[in-house]
Amino acid sequence: MKTKFMSAVLLLCVWISGVSAQEKSHFEVESLFPMFITGGFHGAVGYRYNNFRIRVSVINGGSYNAENAGLNNSADKFRRYYKTSPGIFLGYYVWKNLEVYTYTEFHTFDIEQRDTKEKQSLYSTDFGGGVGYQFFLGKHLYAQPAMHVYYRKSKSVDFSNGETYHIPNVDLSPVIRLGYRF
Repeated sequence: MKTKFMSAVLLLCVWISGVSAQEKSHFEVESLFPMFITGGFHGAVGYRYNNFRIRVSVINGGSYNAENAGLNNSADKFRRYYKTSPGIFLGYYVWKNLEVYTYTEFHTFDIEQRDTKEKQSLYSTDFGGGVGYQFFLGKHLYAQPAMHVYYRKSKSVDFSNGETYHIPNVDLSPVIRLGYRF
């Protein structure tokens, strides 16, 4: 997984170097700043060329419980935490700063059983789509609220007391990113 991610980052750098002299191109850095509040982090580097944007990111959710975002979740018995995980996003601006995008994220989750505090790791390749709008606060700084829909295959992990955790196949997640466009 790390090799694939590093290959994607290298490919992005090569592609950026080939088109960086073009007009209407921008580098961007951004973060889902609420992850810092929960003891985690998120960082992304992106490149926009005309209406297209590609970005790579890494997330660690800290104590953020992602189980509540899932449809048909097991939130009453389990918690789900993002461990450090990479992702790649491809977006298109359909109108001014309104972006629609698709992504693949290679998530590692810590699944915690609420009663016993036992933890198990679960790996999931999540696909999805999102829509967001960049509101500029001056010339370079922006806030981008967005909505994500994650899709994943059915997976489960067994715990020592005989209970089984099934990860939701769909998550709905509102997000807000703060970014800077160079």
